[in-house]
Amino acid sequence: MLRILLFLGSNIAVLALLSLTFSLLGIGGLLKENGVDLDLNALLIYAAVIGFSGSFISLLLSKFMAKASMKVAVITQPGNQVEHWLVDTVRRQASQAGIGMPEVGIFNHPSPNAFATGWNRNNALVAVSTGLLQTMGREEVEAVLAHEVSHVANGDMVTLALIQGVVNTFVVFVSRVIGFLVDRLIFKVERGHGPGFWIVSMIAEVVLGILATTIVMWFSRWREYRADAGGAKLAGKQNMISALRALQTQHNAPPMPEEMSAFAINAGKVQLLFSSHPPLEARIEALQRSTDIK
Repeated sequence: MLRILLFLGSNIAVLALLSLTFSLLGIGGLLKENGVDLDLNALLIYAAVIGFSGSFISLLLSKFMAKASMKVAVITQPGNQVEHWLVDTVRRQASQAGIGMPEVGIFNHPSPNAFATGWNRNNALVAVSTGLLQTMGREEVEAVLAHEVSHVANGDMVTLALIQGVVNTFVVFVSRVIGFLVDRLIFKVERGHGPGFWIVSMIAEVVLGILATTIVMWFSRWREYRADAGGAKLAGKQNMISALRALQTQHNAPPMPEEMSAFAINAGKVQLLFSSHPPLEARIEALQRSTDIK
């Protein structure tokens, strides 16, 4: 229910904020003075539909796409001791976190990594790489699993989709308004849309999309700190710190594919502003400073 309210609230907030902004700037009056027939309310609805549809379609397909792209072998019937341990550990952590049992899988990748995804906190997927199982001890792997289970329990996939939908709405709406203004006020197109509208709209959408990405990535970094704290509560603070330190030593490990980096525990080194993960050093320091986690 909380996530549904957040979804509705996000839609209302973005529509209200955009309406207020354009009213304060007097854009509606400016358009009328110049004979521009742009229906801002209709455009807002269009932008919200487009912005949130793409985000939530991606969310609904996230588990299927993750399985396909990473070639995840879901453990339906544990075939060895390691698989039994993985399933039992995730089941125990999921019970502690108050969520349904996620699917558990293994994917073949040399990087020590793991990810969680899924549209529903009671119908998620937690997957670990072969590299993780080969390079980390069980206590460290347990901490990584706890980190991913915390992502699921926190509803991070849904919240990220909501935020992406909000920024998508801003990008679609503002880029179309910019294109329309250029088309009508500069190129003097009186009806329909001229080439200026489409060209300027596309350029504005790319530029605004890059800026909007920084907002989404800021949230993604914040949720990593929260998942680290949740993982520490489920598996122990020192185990979580040890797991992050183990990741620090893997300087030469190949990074995860770009489309999966936001879901992984370690996304590799990229520019901080566009990074889905904070530096490992900062995550370790945050855990060390925490006084409410043992």
